[in-house]
Amino acid sequence: MASVKQIQVTFDCAEPERVARFWSQVLGYEHVGSAGVDPSGVGPRLYFQRVPEGKVVKNRLHLDVRVGTGLMGDERVAALESECARLVALGAVRVRLLRADGVNESCLVMQDIEGNEFCLD
Repeated sequence: MASVKQIQVTFDCAEPERVARFWSQVLGYEHVGSAGVDPSGVGPRLYFQRVPEGKVVKNRLHLDVRVGTGLMGDERVAALESECARLVALGAVRVRLLRADGVNESCLVMQDIEGNEFCLD
């Protein structure tokens, strides 16, 4: 039985190079055409493929961009808000802040430049 050594995460979109450029900037990846590649070789390759139909419903899978790891309370929210401001400048949209509820820490729900949901966590 072969073992999986790498994965690629593929996104359907209208403008592959534009979306690849956005996510490469978000994650510090190298932008290579319709893909984003982790320069350290550790993270998965992100590939963006053109499809004719637009996004209609909520994503069944989304990325969590981990910027608040190890932080709690106001310090965590401040880190999330700071990263949110950077990503809004790149074209992302802030949706809502979900405050800590005793089970989960605070996170910020956002959308990328084509409306795909992701979280700042």
